[in-house]
Amino acid sequence: MLKGVIFDMDGLMIDTEKLLTRFWCEAANHYGYPMTKEHVLGIRSLAAKYAIPHLKGIFGEDFDYYKVRAKRIELMNEFIRQNGIEKKKGLDELLDYLDSTGLKKAVATATDLQRTTLYLSSINIIDRFDKLICGNMIENGKPAPDIYLAAAKELGLDPGECIALEDSPNGIRSAHTAGCKPVMIPDLSQPDEGTKKLLYACCDDLSNVIGVIQKLV
Repeated sequence: MLKGVIFDMDGLMIDTEKLLTRFWCEAANHYGYPMTKEHVLGIRSLAAKYAIPHLKGIFGEDFDYYKVRAKRIELMNEFIRQNGIEKKKGLDELLDYLDSTGLKKAVATATDLQRTTLYLSSINIIDRFDKLICGNMIENGKPAPDIYLAAAKELGLDPGECIALEDSPNGIRSAHTAGCKPVMIPDLSQPDEGTKKLLYACCDDLSNVIGVIQKLV
């Protein structure tokens, strides 16, 4: 029986994946690395320990991940300060439905706690979740299962009692390995064949997740 719903954040609840793509490229290009959208898609929701060797394999051993990431954060934060963040379609509808069911809710995001708090507060939904599990709170980030195992534990649930809402293949792998029911709401790219095999369901937007949940409660 379904007892909890665990949400990714970037690209799922807030429309930041396109900003991450833009500013990863701008930051890398600032330091002379010809990063493209395709390169960024390869590291979506990927923890630094996995992203670093991946990017060094593309741009060479001198690629300074942390320097480029710091520049990306600087550029992106300034953009958000000036323009704000957009919610993804169907988010409010889904949260309202979940409030009516009493199902527990958690966030499991690769983003650190400080920025997670900032982003969710800026769209007035941070108080709608029972728990926040962020990338700097666990040892191994996505696609390892740690963050979903931690989220389920914090909710007092077995992973099998939770669905995990994700927009990226790395997040889907993390949720599947943890034992959650992975539901994908694609953002920048559609699931490939390997990802499709891991999915419990795939929805066009967050409001469509309501129908998935209704079959499980």
